Amino acid sequence: MASPKGGAGKSTCAVLLATGFARMGASVTVLDCDPNKSLTRWASRGLPEGIALLSDVQRSELVTVIREADGDGRIVIVDLEGIASQIVSRAISQADLVIVPMQPTALDAEVGSEALGLVQEEEEALGKEIPHAVVLTKTSAAVKSRVQRELEAQLMAAGIDLIEPSLVLRAAFAELFAHGGDLEAMMDDPNIATGGRVDRAIVNAREFTEAVYERIR
Repeated sequence: MASPKGGAGKSTCAVLLATGFARMGASVTVLDCDPNKSLTRWASRGLPEGIALLSDVQRSELVTVIREADGDGRIVIVDLEGIASQIVSRAISQADLVIVPMQPTALDAEVGSEALGLVQEEEEALGKEIPHAVVLTKTSAAVKSRVQRELEAQLMAAGIDLIEPSLVLRAAFAELFAHGGDLEAMMDDPNIATGGRVDRAIVNAREFTEAVYERIR
């Protein structure tokens, strides 16, 4: 998950994919390389079965850690810091898929293009293609805004892979970081008030995970 902009949805994407792939039966390793440590706080409230989280992975050991955690039936998810750095470059160089989250705003589109630029730089340096895609986050559940439609058109015109569905702005996604676990466990807990429909959040997250799976399988 790569984006120079904080709040774009990197950590949300990481949690949804980690829990989604674990539900599919994969062994998931999550590397929290973001100084904000959102994933570490999420994990401190209880990790779902099948997920391991590693924090404070140093630049010098990142490639080794990724390669050791990778393999058949195993998924490695890296939540990156929001700046261009050596650890970001090294993670991108090892990726089967770089996901760039963007909110449907002009600012996110401008800043998100910097992450796409980093991928291009790594491709040129390594002499190989690095698969990458954009997912729009915090979108409206009702109707696409004009800005979202324009941004989608610009991305597709530029030949950028756009993951569908987008991730809708849902209270349940935010509540994951407060309570830990996954969306299915949240739906079964009567003590958690999400201010929204958890079942719809589950469908959105599942379809997003399946779209990512189709790109990496």
